[in-house]
Amino acid sequence: MNSITRSLRIALALASAVAGRCEAVDASVGMQSIPTGAYVPVQRSTQDPESVPVAAFRLDERPVTNADFLAFVTAVPKWRRSAVSPLFADASYLGHWAGDLEPGARAPADAPVVRVSWFAARAYARWAGKRLPTTAEWELAAAAGYTTPAGKNEPAFNRDLYAWLARPVPDILPSVATARATLHGVRGLHGLVWEWVDDFNTAMVTGESRADTGLERDLFCGAGAAGAKDTSDYAAFMRSALRSSLQANNTTTSLGFRCASSLP
Repeated sequence: MNSITRSLRIALALASAVAGRCEAVDASVGMQSIPTGAYVPVQRSTQDPESVPVAAFRLDERPVTNADFLAFVTAVPKWRRSAVSPLFADASYLGHWAGDLEPGARAPADAPVVRVSWFAARAYARWAGKRLPTTAEWELAAAAGYTTPAGKNEPAFNRDLYAWLARPVPDILPSVATARATLHGVRGLHGLVWEWVDDFNTAMVTGESRADTGLERDLFCGAGAAGAKDTSDYAAFMRSALRSSLQANNTTTSLGFRCASSLP
């Protein structure tokens, strides 16, 4: 299902809700099944397992768009830009939108929504009857290439991934439809925006490693490098570093999200 069709379904559901009607919406529409697998952390302490089993789950085919998020803030006013609490989103929340209910020219309807906090992303997911993916789920899905389960071994996949990492964030993000589908039929895990995960704050510890007695020292400096599973996976290190730098109310011009759901 393309992004326009999905957004239309959301809009229709919203219109029904406003009209006082209850229309059941199948939350699995627009999602792809990710098969059972294992997530191998790029960096771990001596107490962490080498791999984390991941049960099969569903993942949105593409990131949440401005049109999707507009439907959400229309239905749930407390998440509009002028109403959101600073506890749940910083001052740049939806800062590129023209207004509370007007994304405007800098936020095309079919582009990924960005400048959203983890709190807002989680609220959207619950509103949509879904949840945010865990780090293990997101990384398992993102490990797939265009044609194989291991994208890091595909030259074309790596070329596109690292070309995206090298480019500045554009002022206006492209349509989610421009992203090439992976083996699992998922688009844009790489190449559009970074994405929130439910347990982002477990990526690493925070604090100053030489003075904080509460730190996991196996994750720093030489110990961290020695514990790295694959030192060539530069992109995974970048994702880990980003997650560990975030706070739940942060928003940025290149950070969006997508939703997941558990299989029955």
